[in-house]
Amino acid sequence: MGYTIDIDTGGTFTDGFIANGARAEAVKVPTTPHDLTVCFAACIEAAAARFGVAVEDLLYDTEIIRFSNTIGTNTIIQRDGARVGVLVTADRESSAPTSDPGGKSPLVAPDMVHGIAEETGPDGASRHAPAPEAVLAAAQTLIDRGARCLVVAFANSHLNPAHERAARAAIKREYPRDYLGSVPVFLASNISPRDGEAERVNAACINAYIHARLVRLLYKAGEDLRRKRYRGSLFIGHNDGAVARVAKTRAINTYNSGPAGGLMGARLVGELYGAEALISADMGGTSFDLGYVRGGEASYALTADVEGFRVNLPMLAIRAIGAGGGSIARVENGAIAVGPRSAGALPGPACFGLGGTEPTVTDANVVLGIIDPACFLGGGMTLDAARARAAIEAHVAMPLGIPIEEAALGIRAAVDAHMGRETKRLQEDAALGAAPLLVVYGGAGPAHCCEIARIAGLPRIVMTPFSAVFSAFGSSTMDVGHVYYGRVGLPLDEASFATLAEVLATLEAEAARDLRGEGYGDGTAAGTVELFLRPAGEGAEIRISAAAQELASAAGRATLRAAANQALGGAGGTIATLALRTRAPVPHFAPPREPRTAGDAAAACKGSRRTLLGADSGYVELPVYDLERLGHGHALAGPALLESTTTTLLLGAGWQLSVDAYRNCVMEQGAPA
Repeated sequence: MGYTIDIDTGGTFTDGFIANGARAEAVKVPTTPHDLTVCFAACIEAAAARFGVAVEDLLYDTEIIRFSNTIGTNTIIQRDGARVGVLVTADRESSAPTSDPGGKSPLVAPDMVHGIAEETGPDGASRHAPAPEAVLAAAQTLIDRGARCLVVAFANSHLNPAHERAARAAIKREYPRDYLGSVPVFLASNISPRDGEAERVNAACINAYIHARLVRLLYKAGEDLRRKRYRGSLFIGHNDGAVARVAKTRAINTYNSGPAGGLMGARLVGELYGAEALISADMGGTSFDLGYVRGGEASYALTADVEGFRVNLPMLAIRAIGAGGGSIARVENGAIAVGPRSAGALPGPACFGLGGTEPTVTDANVVLGIIDPACFLGGGMTLDAARARAAIEAHVAMPLGIPIEEAALGIRAAVDAHMGRETKRLQEDAALGAAPLLVVYGGAGPAHCCEIARIAGLPRIVMTPFSAVFSAFGSSTMDVGHVYYGRVGLPLDEASFATLAEVLATLEAEAARDLRGEGYGDGTAAGTVELFLRPAGEGAEIRISAAAQELASAAGRATLRAAANQALGGAGGTIATLALRTRAPVPHFAPPREPRTAGDAAAACKGSRRTLLGADSGYVELPVYDLERLGHGHALAGPALLESTTTTLLLGAGWQLSVDAYRNCVMEQGAPA
């Protein structure tokens, strides 16, 4: 078996998870916002050094590379995407995202929306086709106004996309692909065939807005790999829990793909412990991302929120909070507030010494002695404690008239309280029961996990050896996969389910073509059908799923029909959309079980550090353990610090930690070690 490489680029650090058989290594390098291919390459170089091989040899022997990144998310947040022109049905100009719910600049400028006379009825029938000359004139107007890509989003195109396709054909006749002046044209019906006009237009516009930057990044990354002897395709993480080639990836598929990978990794951890319900908590440098798994199913949204814009493109549901190691602290109305603004990778926290002057959560942890400035990332990066103190003093301590240490404690307390409350809220909103398992990860998560769990009332935490690169680890669980949608709009009768089999056959043919193109056309792909049901009258869509072969027989169709009626509570409804989800298995890392380690945890203790955990207790000497020397069977009680080359864990007072056969740290409140 060759290597598998999984890379996740975050706002502050780029994480790598590299496996070869039973051996796996985690690496972490600073993100390079100016060019993400630089940190992508640096991550691979660090991996090669960890395995003691040349980069070219590593890549030549690599079976698959999976890559998730935040460029789409950051482009939307920073509002630096392409200038988008939108063609809509006349008098429906308000369907385009020309205003922003968060008060930022809109994705589409109001003067970049142009109405076209066309009409498709609510039954899908074509009533008035768009005139080619009118389409071309509108497109030319938008291009003259600076459009670098065009979106065609006509009313009812989810029922009949013919008018959108005709408009694209008219534009491409004037601007063929082989001309330098060609502009990409995106159809809303291609991005999403589901109803909900505003949500469909939003999805298409977001896709167009982030497309150009992703194209440049991903094709350059792929070319760099080929120059270094990598023989395979670069696979891109999608927010539905699968990966696909660059050529089969739409830009919007990459939104939140890193957190989606983390959620898939948490699901694997939950399977190891037979957890009926769990919460995944990822505290990185920029955000705190929450998801959940219940009954083996990861949290999923049929209509998702993309930075304040509603889209009708289903994806794994991640709740993001602006709380991370790089979150900036400030005084607001006489109290300490933290986030959502982040120092990011550049300039980063003040202690990074890269020009940052505002205090962050990481600076507070340095001042309190939780993070060792000389041992950050295993000594790979030296932090400046004096800069951390100066930033906290200037922006928090002096405005409040309190000591620097008290200000640092206040910063930690504020961010912990925020994360703990949001974790509790998710537990209640998702009805996860009294005590779901908390799977914590992210570079900053282990330093805060015990307090988050205490506030949320969760008694059990699991942290894996790869917690600091957990989204990359989770990416290693992903298969090559695609989702195909077919609009049906049929009643729940026997004839409709026979028609579904015909629709499915068309989708399966498309899936087979794509999988052959990715080198997985040997028939090993598994297919799942999903029915999006719309209840009679008012009500949100309901999704049910079954193996694709259920539609191949009368008995299977009858079973699926019964399940659909049950899901609708017997009140009736329609089948709005049929989806086919395909997966082709690729190499995965399976966490090996290890034998019990001789001796006790004391052998892994490497000293102590003066640490401030509370204003009343004062500084105390906490034992510091080498996480990488702890093995199966080791146990210890908090308070204690545990360090690895990628993260620092603060085991709180009253918490007990044990290391299990997977080398996972299992923390329980008040339980005997």
